[in-house]
Amino acid sequence: MTLERPARLKTLVGAPTFTHAPGDTPGTAIDRATRIAKQAEALKVTGFFTADVLHADLAGVTGNTGTQEPLITLAALSQHTSHIGLVATLSTTFADPYNIARLVGTLDHVSGGRAAWNAVTSSVGEENFGGDLPTPEERYDRAREFIEVINALYDGLPADASKRGPRGVNVDQRRLKRISHTGRHFRIAGPLNIAPLPQRRPVQWQAGQSEPGVRLGAELAEVVYTSQPTLPQAIEFATRLRALARDAGRQGLPFIMNSLHSLIGEDEADVARRQREKHEKIDYDGGRLKLADMLGGDLDLSDLPLDRPLPENLLPDVNAVNRRRGRVDIFVRFARQGLTLRELIQQAQETGHWNVAGTPEQIADAVKERFDAGVLNVMTLHGLGNPDQEDLLVNGLIPELRKRNLLDDDYVEGGFRANLGLPALG
Repeated sequence: MTLERPARLKTLVGAPTFTHAPGDTPGTAIDRATRIAKQAEALKVTGFFTADVLHADLAGVTGNTGTQEPLITLAALSQHTSHIGLVATLSTTFADPYNIARLVGTLDHVSGGRAAWNAVTSSVGEENFGGDLPTPEERYDRAREFIEVINALYDGLPADASKRGPRGVNVDQRRLKRISHTGRHFRIAGPLNIAPLPQRRPVQWQAGQSEPGVRLGAELAEVVYTSQPTLPQAIEFATRLRALARDAGRQGLPFIMNSLHSLIGEDEADVARRQREKHEKIDYDGGRLKLADMLGGDLDLSDLPLDRPLPENLLPDVNAVNRRRGRVDIFVRFARQGLTLRELIQQAQETGHWNVAGTPEQIADAVKERFDAGVLNVMTLHGLGNPDQEDLLVNGLIPELRKRNLLDDDYVEGGFRANLGLPALG
């Protein structure tokens, strides 16, 4: 059966932070997070998305990403919402598939069928897990086996193995299936020791745009998260991803997700002012470090002039980089377009993501262009909880997208899978 791609764009927002700060009264952070969560659901946003990193960024290169654990955050949010999906980013390099299957499966239970997990191979954090960072090829080989093990564990939970009785849900343990997996990275007997899930399997996200990452997403993911800053790059990526998916016997999957880094203004003069003020606030010395990280981390940009392009001999060989090759490829392309060091540092603030500054109408034009080109199915919106952008998002961009019939007006029954336009699993 060929799966039709969603007729409308699906939306995500970042899960609000529960983090407490000095001076907060008890409950301040939780109350704020709950308010934003309820606001997102009232706007009919399709899901919450969590990013994560597994180390402390002492140089301030990656910002505050990873300041709270995704699964606990989403479990808390699930108790204050009813329909919005919950996407947890989790490392296949530094985690164990049996535990992850139990944790994400339990999130599916406590949320009533709204769980998803975003498989990442992690490009940082190895210092906290007792070893060196494996090569991208090794990380993706482990990720493939990791996902296959988790799918087998979930598939070993027949839906009719559980029933509700007077004392709660009873699981017929004899119906649960061993997987008896022995592979290169894992040896797991199974079965999984939780009840069959509301969705049968949580929705499978995957992030990675180096060659082995794209192949993995094409073959196993239901949604692929990718950074594609320009429309030609987005078309190139979607063409490659879907060709690999067809080769694997898939039609219609995976869906493609981009994160839209928007700067919304009331009119063109307001957009120009906001853009100018944003660039004036950049710490360009710190920005050199951030750009070096975008280019693989092994560069010294400290003495280079801001208003000249990077010398070609400084640009890394993408295939020799051991960290985020997809991100490095984006910034090597930017550099070869002749962007100055200043302009590259400005781009690095968006970490290689799709970045649009404009009025609600102009940004909606850009979104519609990607959607109509067939390269965008799921999109992250930014601005909730940001006093400078929230009103323009809620009362400007979102209504403009709805006016163009690009967004859903309400949720449907059937959990996160149904709201994304994915078929139920039998």
